[in-house]
Amino acid sequence: MTDSSRTQGGLICVAVVILGAWFLLGLLQGSYWALAIPVAVAVFFALGLCFWVGYTIATIQVEPFDEDTPGEPSETPSA
Repeated sequence: MTDSSRTQGGLICVAVVILGAWFLLGLLQGSYWALAIPVAVAVFFALGLCFWVGYTIATIQVEPFDEDTPGEPSETPSA
């Protein structure tokens, strides 16, 4: 692991603590936005994930299965 990865991890931890404190402060003040913004972010994330899954399923290209592949024994016994 490089030093830059550790630095990025530390910055993420600091950002999470700051955002958590900000959220808690908003809840303690009774702010509507303290709940509305995180809920909206979670909903849009879930909708984006569902859209990505649907798009992937709709646009996937599957090659047809070839049953008579050369070099492989067939399933029917020969007499």
